[in-house]
Amino acid sequence: MTPYSKDFPVSWEELHRNTRALAWRLLEQGPWKGIIAITRGGLVPAAILCREMDIRLIDTICVVSYESGNGDATANVQGDLRILKGVEGDGEGFILIDDLVDTGKTAKAIRALLPKAHFATIYAKPAGKPLVDTFITEVSQDTWIRFPWDMEYTFSTPLADRQKS
Repeated sequence: MTPYSKDFPVSWEELHRNTRALAWRLLEQGPWKGIIAITRGGLVPAAILCREMDIRLIDTICVVSYESGNGDATANVQGDLRILKGVEGDGEGFILIDDLVDTGKTAKAIRALLPKAHFATIYAKPAGKPLVDTFITEVSQDTWIRFPWDMEYTFSTPLADRQKS
């Protein structure tokens, strides 16, 4: 059983627009030494931020926190957090970027490793929101965000036909 009852698909254009909005906010708070992307969700936002903010120094902190479930993305559940690759230092002067903060489990662990980093996300859910310094859009806790890299274009049954079933 999944804890998600709502579906929030995000297009490439929307993600780019929201990440640029995040860049505007972060530029006002700089200067920055660089960006640390939380893999894998923070990689695309990190690339956009680097371009928009003219930042050349980028690193990654590589974590695994979700276990896949039966090929259905919404069946993914948070398991034990594993750090596959860390970074040097305490994060001072760096932006720590991820696509979203959900329960806050990953955010808490990474905050402990990089307490002086400025934690930014595109999307924030209520349980994780207090752990983030800057975000753009809040969504409800019961919403599954479908990022463009997780989707493919397929035929969609018209709504009227769905009601006939």
